[in-house]
Amino acid sequence: MTKFINPGLASTSRRNVLRGSLLAGAAAVTGGIAHQAAATPHRMAAPRMRLPEAHFVQAEKQAQSSAKPVDLSGYERVKQELVAPPYAPKHDQVAQGGPKIVEIEMDTTERLMVVDEDTGASIWALTYNGSVPGPLIIVHEGDYVELTMRNPHDSQMEHNIDFHASTGALGGGGLTHIYPGEKVVLRWKATKAGCFTYHCAPGGAMIPYHVCHGMNGAIMVLPRDGLKDKDGNPLKYDKIAYMGEQDYYLPIDEDGNFKQYAIAGEDYPDSIAAMATLTPTHQVFNGAVGALTGPGALKFNVGETVLMVHNSCNVDSRPHLIGGHGDYVWETSFDVAPLTSMETWFVRGGSAAAAMYTFEQPGVYAYVNHNLIIAAIKGATAHFVVEGEWNNALMEQVTAPESFEA
Repeated sequence: MTKFINPGLASTSRRNVLRGSLLAGAAAVTGGIAHQAAATPHRMAAPRMRLPEAHFVQAEKQAQSSAKPVDLSGYERVKQELVAPPYAPKHDQVAQGGPKIVEIEMDTTERLMVVDEDTGASIWALTYNGSVPGPLIIVHEGDYVELTMRNPHDSQMEHNIDFHASTGALGGGGLTHIYPGEKVVLRWKATKAGCFTYHCAPGGAMIPYHVCHGMNGAIMVLPRDGLKDKDGNPLKYDKIAYMGEQDYYLPIDEDGNFKQYAIAGEDYPDSIAAMATLTPTHQVFNGAVGALTGPGALKFNVGETVLMVHNSCNVDSRPHLIGGHGDYVWETSFDVAPLTSMETWFVRGGSAAAAMYTFEQPGVYAYVNHNLIIAAIKGATAHFVVEGEWNNALMEQVTAPESFEA
């Protein structure tokens, strides 16, 4: 078993020991990846994904230290309380006042999570604040995001964060590497409006390993004057439904059963082999099969307008709301006019997108990846339960099912 950390070590030596144990464990089990890791002792790297060397990251830090300080004296500080998916934090759709410094906090929690109760499949999920996906963050264009991120003392692994909405230092990934028992504060300016993914990116093969263990989420950067249609008319929503599409590659034993592991990281060699097939064992919404169905279904009312935010950090997705539509869809940016009346839209792997719909009929709506194999067999299905009065002008069963003569 790969040993990832010695909890008894002092923090100053812990970083070096943890890095060494990661590399030693990799060298024992991953062939070509291990060869590169051994040749590059300061990081773990997959042969086909070469990231900036440590001295480049150090140079980046030195450049930052010599840069001109930013005057933030005129910015109001506000704290955003993050909430677990599929819900959204409290926020203004139209910005109130000038740009702000929005303070948020995250813990890089490692937790054993059931993926599929029917098969007993589970994973040591690597998470932000304990959820897959990580919590939705909402700010406005021009705001600063100030993140305090902590890696708990009982963690097994190094973590960091790459914000696709940010500028420089590998999306912040180059400035946020923290080992168990460490914390870091990162501040960056939201200069682009849209929905964006964020994820852990420690380096090399550890990037897909962490992402495919759940360590990703979304941030929505709203225009300061809110969402608008192509003619500039304001668009408002009543609620947000936040979905994260997660691909898992769970190792299977020789008897066809999903393997179980005692601690986070113990599955590393098996997971790397499973991930190399590029064939997920599961592809689910919000961490587990059925997480957003049954008791977990989202509840709305006829007449409510819902903004569906869909994060897909690693795989392409084709969301479709069965029984509804995307009245307005922003696949890429809030700076461009939304697509309208969409039946199915596209979320590129490594991105997040938003779609708005006003419910007109009661009933159960299935929100699915319309690769229906993934929806029905791999698990990418959510249910929206909508209450209200039925409108026969939109749909009516004229005749109930009955037999007929051949």
